[in-house]
Amino acid sequence: MTFSNLKALTLGSATIDVIAVVEDSDIERMTMENATSSFLLLEEGRKIDVTSIKSSVGGGATNAAVALARLGFKTATLVRTGDDLEGREINEELTAEKIDTSLIIHDKARPTGKAVMIASHVCNPTIFTNRGANTDLDPDEIHAEQFTGRDLVYIASLSGNSAACLGKITRLAKEAGAFVATNPGIRQLTYWAGDIVEALAHVDLISVNAVEAEQLALSLLPKGHVLPPSDGEFDGPVLLHKGLAHRPLEDVVAAVCKLGPKIILVTNGAEGAYAGTADGIHFHPAGKAVVGNTAGAGDAFATTFTAYASTDAPLSVCLKAANANALSVIAASNTHSGLLDAAAMATALDA
Repeated sequence: MTFSNLKALTLGSATIDVIAVVEDSDIERMTMENATSSFLLLEEGRKIDVTSIKSSVGGGATNAAVALARLGFKTATLVRTGDDLEGREINEELTAEKIDTSLIIHDKARPTGKAVMIASHVCNPTIFTNRGANTDLDPDEIHAEQFTGRDLVYIASLSGNSAACLGKITRLAKEAGAFVATNPGIRQLTYWAGDIVEALAHVDLISVNAVEAEQLALSLLPKGHVLPPSDGEFDGPVLLHKGLAHRPLEDVVAAVCKLGPKIILVTNGAEGAYAGTADGIHFHPAGKAVVGNTAGAGDAFATTFTAYASTDAPLSVCLKAANANALSVIAASNTHSGLLDAAAMATALDA
C-alpha cells in the first residue's frame, strides 16, 4: 500500500522534550497495594548524576506529522510555537522530515511548549509539561484554505483554549472532503465535552486510550444499560469483559458511532487495542517489545491506524500496522527515531 499521492495535515501540540535517564540506584518505585497507581521517588534536596540528558522534538501534532511523512504522505502541520530557539528547532526538524511548516504560527508572546521526562528502569517516564504557545490557537487562525486538497486531517490533543478550535477544524476539514480523525486528551474530554459531541458529527475516527475512553463514556454519552456483576474468571480481551464506565464496550462503541464517527479506536496499554464500528469490535494484542521509552507510542499507534483507515484498509491491517509502529517507537529513546518508513512498514506487514 502506498500513500505517496495523499496529502495530510496534522494539528495539535508541538514541544521540545527533555529526557533525563536516572540510574536505578537513584530512584525508587512504589506501587499502591489497593490501587493501580505507581510512583517514582527521588531524594529531596539531592543533586543526582544521570545517565543522559537529551532533547528532541515532541508533541502530538509533530509526532503524527513525522509518522505520516515517513509512511509517504505529503504532510503539513499547523501548530503554535514560540518565536524562540526551541520554535526554530521544531521547524528545522520538521523541514528535515520533508514536512511543510508554512502553516506554523510563531507566537511572539508565549514560549514554545516544553516537556521534561524523568525516565528510569521502569521505562514509563513521569512527564512535567509547560504547554506554552500550544494553549493559544485561536479559531480566527483556522481558515478553509488550510484544508483544501487534504486527504487526511489528524487532530491531536488540543491544549487549553486551543480546544475551542476543534469544532471549526472538523467542520472545515470535512467540508474539504478529508478523512477526519481526532485524538482528544483527557482534559478535552472532561472540560470540553459539549464541544467534542458537536465536533464528532464531522469526524470519521476518534482514538483514545482506555482512561480517556472511560471519561468519554461518562461525559459524552447517554446512559446505557449497566454491566451485571462479574461471575468468574475471563481470559479474553479485558475491555470486552469489564466494559467502560460500567457499560458494555459494545454499547459504548454503538453510542459513539451514532454521534458521527465510523470507527472508535481504544488502546489499552500492554494489553492491546480495540477498533470498534457499527458492525462489531476487532481486538489486536500488543505483542512484546524491548522497552526504551513509552512516550510517543500512543501517538504512533493512533496515527498509523488512521493512515491505513483513511484508505479503507481492513481493520485487521490498520491494527497490525499501528502495532508495528508503536512497538518500534517503544524500543527507541524518543518519540520520533523509532517511527517506521514505508519500506520498514511493508516488511512488518508481510511478517
